[in-house]
Formats: sequence, structure tokens, C-alpha cells
Amino acid sequence: MTVTVGHDSQKTRKTLTAGGQTVSYYSIPAAEAAGLGDFARLPAALKVVLENMLRFEDGKTVTVDDIRAFSDWAVKGGQNPREIAYRPARVLMQDFTGVPAVVDLAAMRDGIKALGGNAQKINPLNPVDLVIDHSVMIDEFGHPRAFQMNVDREYERNMERYVFLKWGQNAFNNFRVVPPGTGICHQVNLEYLAQTVWTDTDQHGAVVAYPDTLVGTDSHTTMVNGLAVLGWGVGGIEAEAAMLGQPVSMLIPEVVGFKLTGQMREGTTATDLVLKVVQMLRKHGVVNKFVEFYGPGLDHLPLADRATIANMAPEYGATCGFFPVDDETLRYLHMTGRDESRIALVEAYAKANGMWRGPDYDPVYTSTLHLDMAEIVPAVSGPKRPQDYTPLTQAAASFTRVVSDYRGVDATAPAKDMASEGPNHTAAVDVRKSAAVAGADYRLRDGSVVIASITSCTNTSNPYVLVGAGLVARKARALGLTRKPWVKTSLAPGSQVVSEYLEAAGLQDDLDAVGFNLVGYGCTTCIGNSGPLQPEISKAIAEGDLVAAAVLSGNRNFEGRISPDVRANYLASPPLVVAYALAGDMTIDLTTEPLGTSKDGKPVFLKDIWPTNKEIADIVHAVVTREAFQKKYADVFKGDAKWQAVKVTDSETYDWPATSTYIQNPPYFRGMAKTPGVIRNIEGARVLALLGDMITTDHISPAGSFKASTPAGKYLTERQVPVSEFNSYGSRRGNHEVMMRGTFANIRIKNEMLDGVEGGYTIGPDGQQTSIYDASMAYQAAGTPLVIFGGIEYGAGSSRDWAAKGTALLGVKAVIAESFERIHRSNLVGMGVIPFEFTGGASRKSLGLKGDEVVSIEGLEGALTPLSTVPCTITYGDGRKVTIQIKCRIDTAIEIEYVENGGVLHYVLRDLATR
Repeated sequence: MTVTVGHDSQKTRKTLTAGGQTVSYYSIPAAEAAGLGDFARLPAALKVVLENMLRFEDGKTVTVDDIRAFSDWAVKGGQNPREIAYRPARVLMQDFTGVPAVVDLAAMRDGIKALGGNAQKINPLNPVDLVIDHSVMIDEFGHPRAFQMNVDREYERNMERYVFLKWGQNAFNNFRVVPPGTGICHQVNLEYLAQTVWTDTDQHGAVVAYPDTLVGTDSHTTMVNGLAVLGWGVGGIEAEAAMLGQPVSMLIPEVVGFKLTGQMREGTTATDLVLKVVQMLRKHGVVNKFVEFYGPGLDHLPLADRATIANMAPEYGATCGFFPVDDETLRYLHMTGRDESRIALVEAYAKANGMWRGPDYDPVYTSTLHLDMAEIVPAVSGPKRPQDYTPLTQAAASFTRVVSDYRGVDATAPAKDMASEGPNHTAAVDVRKSAAVAGADYRLRDGSVVIASITSCTNTSNPYVLVGAGLVARKARALGLTRKPWVKTSLAPGSQVVSEYLEAAGLQDDLDAVGFNLVGYGCTTCIGNSGPLQPEISKAIAEGDLVAAAVLSGNRNFEGRISPDVRANYLASPPLVVAYALAGDMTIDLTTEPLGTSKDGKPVFLKDIWPTNKEIADIVHAVVTREAFQKKYADVFKGDAKWQAVKVTDSETYDWPATSTYIQNPPYFRGMAKTPGVIRNIEGARVLALLGDMITTDHISPAGSFKASTPAGKYLTERQVPVSEFNSYGSRRGNHEVMMRGTFANIRIKNEMLDGVEGGYTIGPDGQQTSIYDASMAYQAAGTPLVIFGGIEYGAGSSRDWAAKGTALLGVKAVIAESFERIHRSNLVGMGVIPFEFTGGASRKSLGLKGDEVVSIEGLEGALTPLSTVPCTITYGDGRKVTIQIKCRIDTAIEIEYVENGGVLHYVLRDLATR
């Protein structure tokens, strides 16, 4: 990274010596001595941002007033929403979101040449690491060859994408790819890539130390905040701009302090803790805010547990959940194999710059919460939101209410035969003699757990819960228990280090014995790559209209995400995932009822197989070693023989394969003028969709499987792609034709324009029900602009840039909702789609919208300012008109320029073409 020096920056530049080296750094105490403000009681998270201002202060992009605003923030009780230009040190990507980002970069090289510019100007200026972790699917499970067979299938499905990524690694500077089968990007980041304090050489040849910071194209980039590395998820669009040297435009955030006291009691896990934290922070309201964890409880909280809490910041709605540097940070850096000189620098730098958490750490916060960790109990969250926290003692009873909600009947009644009672009752279905389930006969019913998966970055980075799961398996195996035959079990660790220590402890054998064989290193079930259920199980669920369940150690359980066959999805700790696989049913109360029968005929309860905290800790301390991390990360970029065999052609621009159904040149920059346009009023727009509360980016841009009958399926079928080769939406994010057809196509989305219909449907220009894609094409052919209406927390969930890209390609000019989640709002602006919020208590419901209205939005032309209120006129189907005021959520001045240019990438491209 280039370090610039403004006219005041020299006053704050100091040196320190640590780990055998002397480095320069930008000193916050020196800034105070220079009269720039009082920064002593700023939260450490904000001091990281302040240091960024000191380092990049140039009198233009960053000014002295920007620096002083941080002092004002503390004076004003944790508030001063000044717009600032923040520059992260690096960018992290995964392949689902990274492929379209690299596609855009490749398209920008074509675009800049068309504008007469130099293609070599399209290069990441900041380091970019892309980890391939989202592609492996669980086709095979429950046997020793599952891992290799899934990896082989992954390469067969994704070779076009992998060739493209390897081309990008060769074509672009500052761009590295971590090959498939290595681990999940956030765990690789936590265990290897992150440094806590970064160093680089400035234009004067001096080594400068500064906080390690990043943005990532995955919402769970926040995990690394557990290591005191400030990072959060952004859309691929915003990440590309950051790569290309554009600062992240942001407001100085509020910071909520979350005080932890006490310590976890026997039998509880970090998962139980984070599910409670998610519930509390969602209730408190932390959207667009930083959360910083502090208090004496941190003295008893291992870094792996901190990373679990930091990981789920998107689930509690915050920009990040930050943990300051302390002794535990240093311990983890040592244990994971970082250089000793780096660790010494981290300690010295944090102490010198006021970022160290000691016993006297007492910052100013905007607001605070408190949790005594001794109050934590085992819990799950579900059936469709991470904040739906349920103590384990109430999980079974809660599930009966879930079934009641789905069926509208009393679900406490005994299960009845589907054949005699019909699908509107609590149901059970016989599944008979299938070789795939060892010839067993069994009965599925509402609550049958058909997926149990130890997966995701949230928990598989944590050796305490992974070893705990292994010990549950060991004790169950000794008693003769195994998974129920209808449960699809899987273990997908976040890194190869996990396999190293599970094997060293002998626990992988025990996990294998109860069905949790290694299936791959990647996100798998957590992102919908759970693979198909056995056909007879899938058929039984459909015939009985059963409310089947999945239990996973992940972070997301939104509707339609995990499997098209599963309606109720529960988040749980890895040991509980194993327990539910043994029980096979969500209606069993694991705290009072037996999980099964031992080989000597006795009932086995959860307490009989649950390990003690000491048992877990003893194994963790014995097998999780510095040497294991150093061994597994020694050749992290090399990959296996399959990756090394991927052949690519070196070229400055990409030779787009015309017949590819995975990688296509997107239309964003075709025919682009050299000068930007202006923002126009929206006249005579029609409603494409009328959506409710908590519409997530999963609803808008699904990542899972799709059928041949969908617009995306028809597109592939027309190109002779068999259904068996469809792969997933996520794997085809490099092809805009597939992704725009998949936008708003989630099987569980409900367009309120239609009565009780689920899926991606709407009313077309002819007044007939049709797919959202087909309606959009018809409206666009007629030159009719489109709008979307939504409820609260529109765009919650993953940082999927395609949720915004697809919206833009469908011809949507505006989204009007009650509130927006942070990343999706930014992504909409980045694609030139304007987000608006209702004001004065108005909503789609209070206005009585049906979807047949015509919408016009004035006040956009000319002197539009950030966060301004503009008039919106709605003409109803009967001719009535009403004009309401809506708030334009273009939040900053630079975002207005983005929209004027047609999007942030257009802005960057024009800028680079003229340099």
C-alpha cells in the first residue's frame, strides 16, 4: 500500500523498535500533543480508523477536520456522523463473490481500452487474496471416500471458473488465489493471512507499521475482528473500487460497547454464547454501528471464542464486532505460527498507540450492554433467523409451534399417517428398504432431522467446539449409538489444521463411526451446498408435505437456504449437531429424553455423552500446536496436483469463451460514454415486486440449486446443459445471464402482489402471472422503469453483489423500503439503483399497495444532496393519487457521483481512463 504524507502528518510520525526492527508509525498520542484533539478514551476500534486518517491526511481526501472529528465524537457521547474516506490495507475474497469481481476487472480492461486508456491501469493497488471455498458440494457423505469424490466432482463442475481465476492470478498484480481444498476464507484469514499489525514501505523507503485492516466480499469477513483486525464485508462492487484505489466512503460510526463479565459454565460452548449475543444485539439495534467487546470476561475468553462472536456480526446486524489487542491476541498469534518478530511488533505498537486492552481499559461508547457469561445455557436458533434464540430446554416445544405456524393446526397432536389424514395435518411417512440407508425401514415425520452438518467459518475455526463434537461422537460410539439412517451427516472443516488435530487426537475415527466423515474444506451446507438428499427421503418429504429439519453449526438459516427439502433450519454448536444426528428428531427434548438405546439396551441421554470442559481443554492443549499450523500453511498457495494441472494462457485481457455458461463478459461497460450522465427523475414506473419484512439477499439472489423449470434452468437447457450439470447459482455468478434470471427467484420468496404464491413470480404487463425475469424483460422492451417495495431490514444477510447487480439488470431504478441493511444499500448505490426509505410512518401496508400502482419520484434532477427527502407520487389502479415524502438513501456526496456515472465501477473506469 502506498503511504501518503500530508502537511500535518509529519507531526504525528514517530518510530518504535520491536522484534529486532525499527519502524515508523503514525502516533495517536503525538496527534494529541500536536493539538489535534483528545483521543485517549476512543474505543480501540475507532482508533484504528483514526490512525487511517492520520496516515492518509493530505488536506484533500482526508483533512485535519476529519481527524478532529474523532475528538468531537468522544465529546458528543459517541456520536459525530461525519463522512470520511477510509482506506483498508487489503481485500479478501471468496470464489462465489470473487469470480464476478474478477469478471468485472477483466471487463474493465476491455472497457478502458475502448475509452482509449491503458489496460494495465486496471490492477489491484492493494493486496487481494481470493480463497476458493464456496464451490464444494456434499454429493457424497458418510464414507471414507466422500472427501476425494466431492473434490473430484468440484473440479468437474467448476473447471471453467478455476481456469478463469488462475488467469486472473497471472494477469493482475497484487492478486493471489488460495486453491480449492485448503479451507474457508475467514479461517485462512484468521489463522494465516491476518497480521494484526501490517508493515509496508512508503514512498521515502521507510518501513511503516499500521493496523491490519481489510474489506471482504463476504459478510463474515468480520470474523477477523476477533484478532483485533478491523474488517467487514462489502459487496464485490465496493471491494473492486477499494482494490482500484478508491477510498471507502463512510460515516464515523457509533460504537456500542458490549461488556462481558464472568466466565462460561460447565457444558456450554462459544456457540451458545454467540447465539445469545446475536439475540441481544438484534434487539438493541446495531445496524451501521461498530460493536466493541470489553470487560473482565475477556480474560477468560479464548481467541477462538472471540472469533466466533466476531464472525456473526452480520447476524446481529453490526458493521463489525471488534476485540482489542491483549495478551490472548499475542498467544493466538504465537500458537498459529506467526513470526515472533511480528508478535513483538503487535504488542509494542498496540501499547504505543493506545490500542491495548489492559485492566484500566475504559473507553467512551455510544451505548452499552452487559452479559454475564455464567448465565449462558445450551441453545439453538431457528427455524429461519439467526436471532431466533431458543434455550435447548425449550427447543422441542418450540418446534411444535413451528409446525403449527406452517400448518395452522394443533401440532401437539400425535403424528398421523399422511395417507389417511392428508397433507394439511401433522404428518408421518414411511420410507422403506433403501440400500442407501442400509436397508432400514423407518418413518419420517414433522421434525425429522434430515441434515446434520458441522460446517461454516463460525464454528469450525474453534478447536474447543470441534474437539467437543469429537468427544460426543467418541462416547456415543462406545455406547453403540450412531446417526439415524435418515440423517445426512457431514463434516466440512474451515482449514486443514482442523483435520490435523482431530486425527492427532484420534477423534476423526470416532466422528467417522457416527457418520461425520470429512466431505470437504469449505462452506458446504451453510451456503446451501448441502447436496441432494437421498431420493426416497426427498420424495417422502414432498408427498407428506413434511416440515423436515436441518441442524448445522453455521451462521445462516434463512428460508430456502439450506436445502429445498427442508423448511426448519437450526443453528447449534458442533457437539449438539452430533447429538441431533443421533436423535434424528427436533421433537425430542435432548435435555430430558433419550437420544437412543445403548448396545446393552439401556437408554442413552445427552448428559451421558457430553464431555466436561476439562476433557475438551486437555485435548486442545495437547494437539492444537504451533507446528501444526506452520506445517499446513507452508505451501498454502501451491494447491494439490489437480490445481497445479489447471492450464491457462497468459494475456493482458481475457479471451471470453463464447459458449461458456459460467463466465461471460458483462454488459456494464459496453458503449459507455467518456463523460458521466445526470440523475433523472423516475417517471411512470411499475411495481415489479411488493415484498415484506426481512427480505434477505438469499431471497433476492439465491446461491443454491435450481430446477429446469426456472428461467435460469431454461437458459441452461437451451444451451444443452443437462440438469445434473446445473451446479448452483453461486457457482455461476460469473455469468450475468444466469444470475439475472435467478434474481428474486428464491423458492420461498413471497411477492405480495400474488395471493399465497411462493417463488419468483409477479404480474406482467399483460396482467397475467409470470416469472419476475420474464415480466422485467417485457417491461424493459416497452421502456418502462421498475420499482421494488419492501419492509424493514431489506437486504439483510450475505454481502451478495448479485442481489444489486441482478436488481439493476432487471431494470429496477429504485427500491423503496422501511429500512435497509448496510451492505445491500451500498451495493444498490454501487450499481446505480437508488434506495429510498419511507418517512412519517408510511409503509406499503399503510398505503394499501397492491402492485398495480404507477410510481413517479421527483426531486432527483439538479441539486440532489445526500439523505435528502423527495416527493413520490403513487397512482393507484382506480386512478387515485397520493404523494408521500421518501428519504433518498444516497448517503454521501461521492455516492451521488457514483449514481451519476451509472455505478461505482463506471466512476472508477472513467477516472482511470483520463489519467
